[in-house]
Amino acid sequence: MEENKEIILKFMSNDKYVPMKAKEMAFILGVPKEKYAEFHQFLKELENEYKIQSTKKGKYMIVDDSLYKTGILRLNQRGFGFVKLLNSNEEIFVANSDINNALNGDEVVVKLIETYNNEDQHMEGKIIKILKHEKDKIVGTFQNNRNFGFVVPDDKNLGTDIFISKKDFGNAKNNNKVVVKITKYAQNGKKAEGKVIEVLGNKDEAGIDMLSLVKEYNLPYEFPEPVLEEARELSIKITENELKNRLDLRDKEIFTIDGEDAKDLDDAVCVEKNDVGNYILGVHIADVSHYVKEHSVLDNEAILRGTSVYMMDRVIPMLPKELSNGICSLNQGEDRFALSVIMEINNKGQVVSSDIRKSIIKVTKRMSYTNVYKILQYLNSLDEKTETQEEDCKNKNEFEFNQQTLKEIQEYKDYFKHFKLMEKLALVLKHKREKDGSLDLDVPESKIILNENGVAVDVKKYEITFANEIIEQFMLIANETVAEKFYWLEAPFIYRVHPEPDMEKIKELNSFIWNLGYRIKTNKDNIHPKAFAKVLEEVKGKPEERIVSNLILRTLKIAQYESENRGHFGIASKYYCHFTSPIRRYPDLFIHRIISKYIDKNYNLSNDELERYSEEATKYARTSSEREKVAQKVERESVDIKKAEYMQSKIGEEFDGIISNITAFGIFVELENTVEGLIRFENLGDEYFVYDEEHKMLIGEKSNEVFRIGDSIRIRVVEANKEMRRISFERV
Repeated sequence: MEENKEIILKFMSNDKYVPMKAKEMAFILGVPKEKYAEFHQFLKELENEYKIQSTKKGKYMIVDDSLYKTGILRLNQRGFGFVKLLNSNEEIFVANSDINNALNGDEVVVKLIETYNNEDQHMEGKIIKILKHEKDKIVGTFQNNRNFGFVVPDDKNLGTDIFISKKDFGNAKNNNKVVVKITKYAQNGKKAEGKVIEVLGNKDEAGIDMLSLVKEYNLPYEFPEPVLEEARELSIKITENELKNRLDLRDKEIFTIDGEDAKDLDDAVCVEKNDVGNYILGVHIADVSHYVKEHSVLDNEAILRGTSVYMMDRVIPMLPKELSNGICSLNQGEDRFALSVIMEINNKGQVVSSDIRKSIIKVTKRMSYTNVYKILQYLNSLDEKTETQEEDCKNKNEFEFNQQTLKEIQEYKDYFKHFKLMEKLALVLKHKREKDGSLDLDVPESKIILNENGVAVDVKKYEITFANEIIEQFMLIANETVAEKFYWLEAPFIYRVHPEPDMEKIKELNSFIWNLGYRIKTNKDNIHPKAFAKVLEEVKGKPEERIVSNLILRTLKIAQYESENRGHFGIASKYYCHFTSPIRRYPDLFIHRIISKYIDKNYNLSNDELERYSEEATKYARTSSEREKVAQKVERESVDIKKAEYMQSKIGEEFDGIISNITAFGIFVELENTVEGLIRFENLGDEYFVYDEEHKMLIGEKSNEVFRIGDSIRIRVVEANKEMRRISFERV
């Protein structure tokens, strides 16, 4: 059907086309008589979609696309919104009075009512038609008003509460979290109407907050039975026939290094030195594609999910646990199939040679970041002082700490040399990456501690040690090596692409960080990552480091998956892909399949195969990017909910923070534990403050007191609302 519409649009878009009636068009296009009714229906649908319009005489013409635009509406809690145009980064501002009952996420037609020459201002429009509602089911809190009820959506930007008549309450009780199906969308000033189809539980009940998120984003949290059956039927036995074409690395000392609670171990590493003094780095990734065959039930489900989703108290995996925690997980002491990238790297961090092989490995030891870091601390402390100095050490606590650490890590003593070699290579790679201009952003992650009931009892900064850095550097170089090899092979592939930022955004960033004494230097037409890296180096260790990192992060574009290689700006790399996590990301699994196919066919695929895989690469890059956005949003919201939950117990308490952003409605302040809250203008004191938008500053009208991004400020917590994902402060 869509193909037929495209044919009509292509015909009407021709420069030689003149407005004509339906029968005239059908004659020229050769539409059979028996198909005329269907053809006429296509015209009506295109008219409803505002792609074509009919004149008073019944002649059809293309809609003026300079006046009518199609896009997705994103509403703000304050009622206005922006329509992001399809296939474009352009946005059109829509005032509250011009929303025309459209809801957040709807696909709409907007008519331009005002345009601006100033690049800083958006075009303004009025919504004239809703083409498609994003949601017909809403998650929210049920409020019972005796004869009727209503549901307050969890999506605070939705644009309407949902009216529920008494007959449609179901089993819902006051303050229950529910799923409601919309039976009538908002119109003529009336709220949308709906029917409760599922009761999740009381809004304050343990785990209901996370379950609500799962339902709100329609996440596939249970695997269909056919998928589970296929997973259970997979053989864990390794036959001699399967070993014939694999490199046997079971005699190598290979290690996994992960967090203590990790269950899906998909990467393992080993480092050696060769006769000429170069490092030999082996990065061994679980060969998931061996088990998940293309177009199988498992594969189709993985495509649908796109990625694993990590929430506070649960994981919604891309693959069933039989694979993710079982036969695909590189568990200690067990034979496992892998794809191994073996790289020879010199002392300058350059990959001298590389090979990608299908292999079989047996992990020697499962390590945690904590234990590897302790080992490195201990070994480095020995390097710093002689045995005599150690005996005479005045700081007895330090010596005792080393002894205690040694006791804890005693079982790993036979592998100390491996971890020391890993540290040396990681430092070489890190130094080269810094030299190339890779961005080292200090944007700490949050670590949220939950009690046995799933309630947040602490929020702290997630501690990153050099053990984490080792794995990061090894995965980065493996991803780059794989991407470069298959780029030059002109293979169908999925790349991880990070475009360079817009000049306008950099200009805006410079106006902010100018207040802090920094500036991103640019050429007239382009920007090199080194310009950002230089500022990040200058700000390192200073109080404003986190703020500048955050501002730079907001300036950068979002990385995504594409079938064409366009480089990765953030890590200053010409070639980059995601190869190292096939258990939890579909692009990694797809390119594993491509790599295996090339190896099996001696790097000689047929034209039909190349064409088919190229089409799939384009399709899966797009769908994986879409699923990644949803996963990131869910993960971010789950963190926001739990931060607000934790801060509910801190209302009235005072903390020191740093101003992280200044807007037209208040100041955002970030605390040391990564919690961020808003001070509205009315909570800044008795004085009226003027907002300087260009420099992101607030200036007191009487006192001339100035608030800038990066300033320290003492605050008091006045509100923490997990329903609204909102934390509010006041100035002390």
